[in-house]
Amino acid sequence: MASRYDNARIFTNDEELYEEFFDERDIKHIRQYRTAVLRQPTVADRARLQSIQHVWTVGDRLYKLAQKYYNDPTLWWVIAWYNQRPTEAQFSVGTVVYVPTPLGRVLSMLKRS
Repeated sequence: MASRYDNARIFTNDEELYEEFFDERDIKHIRQYRTAVLRQPTVADRARLQSIQHVWTVGDRLYKLAQKYYNDPTLWWVIAWYNQRPTEAQFSVGTVVYVPTPLGRVLSMLKRS
């Protein structure tokens, strides 16, 4: 299934800021993913999608919702992205969470970003 790292660019980080880290590990640099910048869905995008409403309750986690609605807990970030809330700390009991569907359309929308 799709990963948020699909099409992510990797870069070599050799910034002086991390010199102590590099010295401790006897390395000259690290390779890491660039931070992804995902565009938010437009009104037109949202009109092409359906969304399931879920009321956040005690014990809810984004990965659990992704498992329930997408059958894949690694897609928790899709729900976070769609709701413009990057962490679970930004959801509280009673918050309405929107789970965008169909998943294939949601992911293809992200590929156009």
